[in-house]
Amino acid sequence: MKIITREEILRTNIGKSLINFFETIADLSVFSIRFFKEAFLPPYELGEVRKHMVELGVKTFPIVSVAGFIIGLVLAMQSQPVLLRFGAESFLPSMVALSVVRELGPVLTALLFAGRVSSGIGAELGSMRVTEQIDAMEVSAINPYKYLVVTRIIACTLIMPILTMYVNFLAIMGSYLAVMLSMNMNFELYINSVVNSLQFSDLFPGVAKTLIFGFIVGAVGSFKGFYAENGTVGVGRASTSAVVLSSLLILLVDTVLVKVTVLLWK
Repeated sequence: MKIITREEILRTNIGKSLINFFETIADLSVFSIRFFKEAFLPPYELGEVRKHMVELGVKTFPIVSVAGFIIGLVLAMQSQPVLLRFGAESFLPSMVALSVVRELGPVLTALLFAGRVSSGIGAELGSMRVTEQIDAMEVSAINPYKYLVVTRIIACTLIMPILTMYVNFLAIMGSYLAVMLSMNMNFELYINSVVNSLQFSDLFPGVAKTLIFGFIVGAVGSFKGFYAENGTVGVGRASTSAVVLSSLLILLVDTVLVKVTVLLWK
């Protein structure tokens, strides 16, 4: 039986992909550590942060509004027949609220945010890199990392919890529509069921981890765009890879955070 050596494994496509992935994570880690060095040093570009919060966050409201309402509606519609089999139909509002607040709301919002924002940041900074605008800023004694990267990462980090709470609310309202149509439950009883089922230990971890998700989206998009190369082809590649990497990291980090929150809040 032939023994496959380490060198042969590394020469395969899977091996090369794994090496590239870990190299990217290492470079991204160094890039992110620089953020914590630059963010606390003056000058503080608060105007740029506010502008990016509007551009990156507020303009994401339409897509997350539709997605949030529909996910609550569909979740309630799918769960109602299953709960009915076990005579637990009255627990439907509580189940939907807990599912949305603890997991579905934060992760769904983060993935949608990554799809729209991370690609946009990657394309924008990538265009500035290949057209030498970033190089011109460096020549002009302007710190492009602080002006372009730090402001976008802060904006993404701050806007994510707001978007998540908004999506949670819309998902709960969407589920009420399904509950009203299938069970004829009045709004007051539905809200009481939702409020009584939710505790601080449900709300806080779900919203708090979106700060990390927002940081990931901003950091990955900025990283890919800041180091884009090879002209317009590189800009497109930076935009696409930013979405893929940020979405993957969100799912991986969420897996770890779920375990951490279970241990801390049990």
